[in-house]
Amino acid sequence: MMLHYLQPAKLQSKKIVFEDVFSARDPATLEHLKELSSRRRVIEESINQSSFITEAIAREMSGGLTSHCLRDLQKLEQYLPLLENLIFHVDLVCSNHRVVRWISELKIRWSSALSSSSLFNLRGPKFFQIDNLRYELGMTLYLYAALLRERAIEILPADLVQSATLFREASGVFQHLANEVFPSLQSSQSVERPLEATPSMCTVMSIICLAEAQAVTIRKAEEKGTTVGLLAKLHYSITELLGEATAIVYSNTIEYKDISSSFLEFISSCKALHELRSRKYLAESVKIGEQVGVAIGVLRDALINGKRELPGEESWRSIFGKETDAASDMLRKYENENEFVWHEKIPCGDELPRLQGNKIANALPYHPKRWERELNFKI
Repeated sequence: MMLHYLQPAKLQSKKIVFEDVFSARDPATLEHLKELSSRRRVIEESINQSSFITEAIAREMSGGLTSHCLRDLQKLEQYLPLLENLIFHVDLVCSNHRVVRWISELKIRWSSALSSSSLFNLRGPKFFQIDNLRYELGMTLYLYAALLRERAIEILPADLVQSATLFREASGVFQHLANEVFPSLQSSQSVERPLEATPSMCTVMSIICLAEAQAVTIRKAEEKGTTVGLLAKLHYSITELLGEATAIVYSNTIEYKDISSSFLEFISSCKALHELRSRKYLAESVKIGEQVGVAIGVLRDALINGKRELPGEESWRSIFGKETDAASDMLRKYENENEFVWHEKIPCGDELPRLQGNKIANALPYHPKRWERELNFKI
């Protein structure tokens, strides 16, 4: 089993009406602006949980989709090409003072799902305003990636292959945000922003999605009877990936000073869980090679480290408990066998074999789509 953390998709946003701010020169442009507002409104109502539409009507409007997550993904896929087209045309006249004022008057505001101050604010989430259309694009894409990840978790019990693909797609969107979208906002250093609107957090989320894709791939490999030596390497690569994510977070304490403790616990717990599984498979591997003493040393070390990292979240603790129980049972069996048959010395510390990773999951590149329609403004 995997540890799950769905908080990244819990974003909220304030209302935007594009046609009330931008002055259209022709009916086609006005129609585009109105459609933008309409497409965004259904997203706002869904993520802000302010929609009065019944479940039956929502399902019918989406073409029969029963998954709330899938319906939100569909709404975002209809909104993003329109937004990309608006940004393309605004960029052509972005130096015009009137256009600058229009963007400011949009009051683009989004909350953070990973900020501790937003999560525990009794007056509701804190909203961050940045007067830049790429902020709107970035946060919308962030929501899209987070929902792709949520959908991957949703279908995990039924379709491992599709789940892994969705995790890889989510990783690619986060990668696109880190490399192509949010760096352009960095010039506004003095403007307070949500953690989600930083390139480094998008890199962290991209790495997490890759680690989750790898975890799903391992489940498929376990079903196929892959050798325990390879499984040990596949699990350890997840530990290495999450180590990279952890290093990014702790390398910038100012940027991450308000990060949610539950998010940090999720990363550290996943990292420790897959290291425990890696050591368990490594023990099996060396036992097959008739190195019982080494296998016992590996398991003892695994349990010491694993029990030190027990998470506080009950559902995560339960998964951890099952894993440590299985390792403890294996250790007792090996110790009994060694006592009565092999009588091997038990190595420890630097005498134990080093873990090695083998990463096989890669991000799927995200390619933005733009609905190409000419827009003209009164400037």
